[in-house]
Amino acid sequence: MQIWVDADACPVVIKEILFRAAQRTQIMTTLVANKLLRVPPSPYIRALQVPGGFDVADNRIVQEVAPGDLVITADIPLAAQVIDRGGHALNPRGEFYSADNIRQRLTMRNFMEELRSSGVDISGPSSFSQSDRQAFAAELDRFLARQRT
Repeated sequence: MQIWVDADACPVVIKEILFRAAQRTQIMTTLVANKLLRVPPSPYIRALQVPGGFDVADNRIVQEVAPGDLVITADIPLAAQVIDRGGHALNPRGEFYSADNIRQRLTMRNFMEELRSSGVDISGPSSFSQSDRQAFAAELDRFLARQRT
């Protein structure tokens, strides 16, 4: 199992949690982004820079992900592709996407996108909070503990 991170929009505090988890569990963790990323020196952490462009990082993650891998992303279409390939997807706010909820999420995302494109003013997601960070850390720990058994 590996952990893949859609790192372009991933909050720094989430990356820090992932760095500590990679060291503790010795699970290879790869951050994929179209910009240069700094990661701590570790045999378990690497940064993969891809060319700029629409969904280039997402497409690379989908190419690389294997069944059982974990992908950290807030991108719902990417999460759907990961699930279709037998992977797990966790968003930075600590919520797992699953085969049961991903279609509903895609439908809601597409609906909100249509509203925005038609000029309706819709507020974005709330700012990232301490409780989001805690929820992410707790879900990640539970997932990693299940993988070790």
